[in-house]
Amino acid sequence: MAAKLRKGDKVVVIAGRDKGKTGEITQVLPKDGKAVVEGINMAIRHTRQTQTSQGGRLPKALPIDISNLALVDANGKPTRVGFRMEGDKKVRFAKTTGDVIDA
Repeated sequence: MAAKLRKGDKVVVIAGRDKGKTGEITQVLPKDGKAVVEGINMAIRHTRQTQTSQGGRLPKALPIDISNLALVDANGKPTRVGFRMEGDKKVRFAKTTGDVIDA
């Protein structure tokens, strides 16, 4: 199945502990059906100090299920993503506005 959400997409959380928060997808894990969103689903991880980085209790964004995310459309509202053919290319579009997401 085609990926409806991609790295760099602005999304809003529609279910779970961080419901209503928005952020940008930094990583997609298609095998697990999850995505890492900047500032969402944060947890404290204890890390050891190395030569390059300071150790301690560092916040880290953990993966969140893609089903709990919705794309933010041009109006700033959550929307579903659809696919349609424009010419010979398959493009993603916002279902609420009909705007093409990919340029």
